[in-house]
Amino acid sequence: MIEAETELGINMPVSGWEPSGVGGSVAGTLGEVLEWYCAKTKPKHDHIAAANLRKNLGLEVFGPRLRSEQTTVRGVIKNVTEPVFPGYVFVRCAIEKHFDQIRHTSGLSGLVSFGGRIPTVPADVIEDLRTCFGVEEVLHLQKDPSPGDGVTLAGGAFLGMQAVVLRSWPAKRRVRVLLEILGRPTPIEVDRSILTIQGSSVAKWLPELAAVSFA
Repeated sequence: MIEAETELGINMPVSGWEPSGVGGSVAGTLGEVLEWYCAKTKPKHDHIAAANLRKNLGLEVFGPRLRSEQTTVRGVIKNVTEPVFPGYVFVRCAIEKHFDQIRHTSGLSGLVSFGGRIPTVPADVIEDLRTCFGVEEVLHLQKDPSPGDGVTLAGGAFLGMQAVVLRSWPAKRRVRVLLEILGRPTPIEVDRSILTIQGSSVAKWLPELAAVSFA
């Protein structure tokens, strides 16, 4: 019997595969059943893996990303795009036919499995996410500093100094922060464009993402 190894290192017989879950099944060519699965990518290879699955295997792939405006420590504003699920992409395929091909695709480690089974992802979940992220699979978000956020001043007389946000006026793009000047806590008001939010990551966008999803 032919054995196939999942990305988690679990040996599974090809003839015995039975994807868990039946929602979202779609008939492909010659009676193939196409379903959504979660694939594990190699570090920092999400976009490359998705491109290879589309180009080399002709598979449908979904890899949602967030795009936000951030200010560098030098005061340069740039757009940063990062995956919502770092290290993973969703792929729609016929598991019996594409398992080995996916496992050997550049940028991928394989399909995610649990307890010796490769679970499917419900099609309605993917559709809900696609509705939120659109055709380009990118959601543009703008997060304004909130009271209590740690920030770094990336311009002006206090370049490089760290501060804590006291209040924000998004419409005016003004922020009041508290920083230490000559050993004394001092509140000052600055333009939003010169602030870099410390520890910014996808996790900080989750409240805004949820608001967009359920709007």
